[in-house]
Amino acid sequence: MSTENLVHEHVFLGADHKRNERRVWLVIALTATMMVAEIAAGNLYGSMALVADGWHMSTHAGAMLITALAYLYARRQARNPRFTFGTGKLGDLAGFASAIVLALIALLIGWESLLRLANPVQISFSQAIAVAVVGLAVNLVSAFLLKDDHQHHGHSHGGHSHGSHSHGAHSHDTHSHGAEAPHAHGHDHHDHHDHAGHSHDAHSHHGHAAHKPGADNNLRSAYLHVMADALTSVLAILALLAGSIYGWLWLDPAMGIVGALVIAHWSYGLIRQTGLILIDATDTVTGLQSEIRERIETPQEKITDLHVWQVGPGHNAAIVAIATANPHPPAFYKEKLAKLSGLSHLTVEVTPVAA
Repeated sequence: MSTENLVHEHVFLGADHKRNERRVWLVIALTATMMVAEIAAGNLYGSMALVADGWHMSTHAGAMLITALAYLYARRQARNPRFTFGTGKLGDLAGFASAIVLALIALLIGWESLLRLANPVQISFSQAIAVAVVGLAVNLVSAFLLKDDHQHHGHSHGGHSHGSHSHGAHSHDTHSHGAEAPHAHGHDHHDHHDHAGHSHDAHSHHGHAAHKPGADNNLRSAYLHVMADALTSVLAILALLAGSIYGWLWLDPAMGIVGALVIAHWSYGLIRQTGLILIDATDTVTGLQSEIRERIETPQEKITDLHVWQVGPGHNAAIVAIATANPHPPAFYKEKLAKLSGLSHLTVEVTPVAA
């Protein structure tokens, strides 16, 4: 086998990377247009409600700009050898940063609502309701564009795995460590795509909540921003309708506090999920770890060291060290793991031991 056949790329971008990038830019354009229109109209007609909502939308547009630029940079630098495992996790970094912005927005909404509770102000109900309805419509369109279909539908069934193709393997049989028997090392690289062939395997059942191949946290962060805006619009409409009927001025800031708490909860969930991926925590790959052990370990073969971590949406890397009294070439073990969904980069080490 020639060395050319052993070379592979480390491009671990999400399957819908380009589509998601286009949609985020579209939502930014939509949000920015609405933002400018509201601020201009508010200044023209002297409406602080319009001006305030316009600047509120600007914070979400800025956060989504982080998402869009992350997509752009990750795509352009995907084959840059400077990034050892590609740029697939850049989206998680952007999602983490965007979640921090979302938390700050929740804090600001909560603080402003507390001030309004302490110092109620007169509300122009009809004008405020109109602004909230228009804002809600824009956010619902944006949410539809940003919905991650791949995450919710593409990998939700246990036993459903994508086919893969291998770029070859190599072993070094002269590698020794002290008095131990020689080790054999192998590397394999699998790429999973939406158009790959599907196979059903009795052992492939790790489609659970902790391990979501294809989940794009960068897109999810943008989605949560527009959903946060939609939530505040819905709560505002309910509070304003009740306030206009019963004169309850306190209900509007009270709903603001409820919205702030919900947004803070969303933010915490996104911070936790992206943070675990960024520090290579095992929480995100426990199902894949179990599958690897189930396929490899026998009474004669034990995994002595196992590292599995996420390198991009739907892409995971693994290093597997096997101790066995009946050693096989690395390709033998890689074949056992070849059809595991989401396993895109594999390194195998084999250590012969006495029976």
